[in-house]
Amino acid sequence: MYLKFPRKDLVGFYKELTRRVNEYFKSNQIKKTGNYKLHIKAFIMIALLALPYTLILTLEMPGWLQLMLCVIAGIGMAGIGMNVMHDGNHGSYSSLPWVNNIMGSTIYFLAGNADNWKVQHNFLHHTFTNIHGHDEDLEANGILRFSNHQPWRPIHRFQHLYSVLLYGLLTLNWAVVSDFSQMRRYLRDHKSVAQTKSPKILWTKLVISKILYFAGWLVVPYLILGIAFWKILIGFFVMHYTAGLILSLIFQLAHVLADTDMPIPKPDTREMKNTWAIHQLYTTANFSPKNILVNWYVGGLNFQIEHHIFPHISHVHYRKIASIIKSTAKEFNLPYNEFKTTRSALLSHFKFLKRMGINPGTLTI
Repeated sequence: MYLKFPRKDLVGFYKELTRRVNEYFKSNQIKKTGNYKLHIKAFIMIALLALPYTLILTLEMPGWLQLMLCVIAGIGMAGIGMNVMHDGNHGSYSSLPWVNNIMGSTIYFLAGNADNWKVQHNFLHHTFTNIHGHDEDLEANGILRFSNHQPWRPIHRFQHLYSVLLYGLLTLNWAVVSDFSQMRRYLRDHKSVAQTKSPKILWTKLVISKILYFAGWLVVPYLILGIAFWKILIGFFVMHYTAGLILSLIFQLAHVLADTDMPIPKPDTREMKNTWAIHQLYTTANFSPKNILVNWYVGGLNFQIEHHIFPHISHVHYRKIASIIKSTAKEFNLPYNEFKTTRSALLSHFKFLKRMGINPGTLTI
């Protein structure tokens, strides 16, 4: 159902924030897109996926070592998604569109689809963040309850226990289920956004990419290694489960927390309470801003506030502009949700899941 954000920023927050961020880049004479640090990281992440694959196919080794390499490949796969693909599909990896298209296409290494991603993530998630019925990141087919606006089921009482088991299935779901259902739904419901190409081209591209993906990860290893196919499937599952678990947890720590809001529009006007930029402050959170390893590996997704307000700025700049956004938000008496550590953000997430698992009918005001 259609909804809208107030067009007029009565306090002038976004205008002033944009001015200050633009001034930072201008005064330091740097581009908003990626730099050599991002290029080096892209090479490392792709190598973390490609090298284990190559070693497994070319060297004889025990099964346990092959599984360890599958885990490393999964770490590389998640790293590609968070650092390379994400910036590419937001158009922030490079100032050259063709470079962004290439880097954005690394989503096919994750069994995803670039066209679907740009609708589901760039449009729906970034526009309607944490709004039930619009932000598909909150949807889990009723298995998980991420918002008090979603219906409660008895199984939700245990979601803080079983959720992490489901999180690892993220990229496998992309591979075999969600890409097909999303393509069908987006072409039907979001034609103005999804149909930049003809439906025939989009469907052909989707089917061919899936055939090539499964051929590369399942058929080729089976033909070269000459081992039982179920062993190939186990390695494939381990790789994807590793990547899915990492990606899901990082995504959840940005929005599905005890400290972030899940607002809905006014029923009479279908208008949200806050402007789009201020809405991002209420529905988004940062974590581990000073952890060097986290900052490097998760592609700036721990600076989710910066990313949501300025998605066309590469993540390599988020740490620098975070202080500008934080101080500006404070100046305008607006929230800036931040967890000092990953552990504290994880605790908040699972605490929130437990709270959402309580039967609303048993709650007292």
